[in-house]
Amino acid sequence: MIDPGGWTEIGGDAFAPGFFVHNSEVGRRSVGVQTFWFQSVCGNHLIWDPIEIVGFNRRHTGNVGDSLVEIRRIIEALAAKRDERKDGFAKVIAKAMNEKVGDAEEATKFLAKHGITRTLIKRAVEQLGAEGKPFTLWTLVDALTRLTQDVRYAGDRTEADIKVAQLLALAA
Repeated sequence: MIDPGGWTEIGGDAFAPGFFVHNSEVGRRSVGVQTFWFQSVCGNHLIWDPIEIVGFNRRHTGNVGDSLVEIRRIIEALAAKRDERKDGFAKVIAKAMNEKVGDAEEATKFLAKHGITRTLIKRAVEQLGAEGKPFTLWTLVDALTRLTQDVRYAGDRTEADIKVAQLLALAA
């Protein structure tokens, strides 16, 4: 569900807070929640450009109700701080949109320094060059976020997504 009042516009792009709750019907997997800010959702429920991701997981046991209390608290905290975070989030994104990294060569060095793989760096720099976009912290994060969706293994994708989120944190 999307709260129409939760959207904020920054530099022509719209963002909203969101969350996933997961649970295993048979207790085989963990129970948990993941909150984030996002730009859009595809028809197949893939989230584009999620950032500020916060997660909570707990083993699914006979006391799963205890976990649900914590999950409810996390979701209520997201709702209660929505406007406060919206302002702070808007400030970080606006700063990232204006923070120039340099040219393609400087962007390559910058991303390598922050642990991004050579393959992702090359593809991101080429993509931005082909699109004619400036090399700002935001355009690099945006390009890398889109490219990490092509990473084959979920574990590798998660690691890449974490590094990309850490890049955006530089604007905070």
